Amino acid sequence: MSPADWVPPGAWLVPGYAEWAPPPALRGAVACLWTSLTLDQPADDNQHDQAGQPGLVLPDGCSDLIWEQGVGCYIAGPDTGPARPMTKAGTVIVGVRFRPCAGGRVLKTPLSEITNQRVALADLLPPAARRLPATLDPAQAAERVLAVTGALAAEGAPDRAMTRAATLLRDPAARADAVAAEVGLSARQFRRRCQADLGYGPKTLQRVLRFQRFVRLLDAAPAPPDLAAVAAQAGYADQAHLTRECSDLSGLTPARLARIRRARPTGPEGGRH
Repeated sequence: MSPADWVPPGAWLVPGYAEWAPPPALRGAVACLWTSLTLDQPADDNQHDQAGQPGLVLPDGCSDLIWEQGVGCYIAGPDTGPARPMTKAGTVIVGVRFRPCAGGRVLKTPLSEITNQRVALADLLPPAARRLPATLDPAQAAERVLAVTGALAAEGAPDRAMTRAATLLRDPAARADAVAAEVGLSARQFRRRCQADLGYGPKTLQRVLRFQRFVRLLDAAPAPPDLAAVAAQAGYADQAHLTRECSDLSGLTPARLARIRRARPTGPEGGRH
């Protein structure tokens, strides 16, 4: 598959963040393919979120393979809190976002070893990194990122039990021991597999997935949003519970996060770089 099949011509010339569905062969492991062209750093970097620019990147339970112009290729491990990447204005970034439970298998790396980190691909998979030098032009990078991902995914398919577990943990009321039993694992095996395949334990993934549900509902709500109603719909016990979780996972109050996302120039959940 050529990059033209998933990256429209000139996508890296348009400021902001954009994402596309992966080709069918990769959809079991890959959530989306994405590109971004970073903008000038705003005076108040809290005014923008992760939509392809310096700003706020929220935890999403995923890991990413990222090629950055002038830097090369690296892996963004799953986050447990907000990140504020700083990238030079005008830099093109091409990425692949792996589904929860898929990244560790595809990258042949226990994700618990790279949680909350950005790690050079050369430190994990040197042969793959040699195919993705910093000197590529964006079109070449898009083509090679897709090819490298396809080759790695063919060798390291996601574990079906853990993929099922990640789906079950989207329910805020799901209990870790019940999920473990559902997928045929003991509590100890389940926790060990979660650490390797998710980067953290099942409860943390459940918190992150609930928070991402809140963010999506927040984006769809009218302005100003009814935060108590959105909190209940997302699965929080009450608005105070939401406020605590939002502070832990984004570093912001729900109202502040809502204002920032309303000010986004483009894109939904954005580039993790």
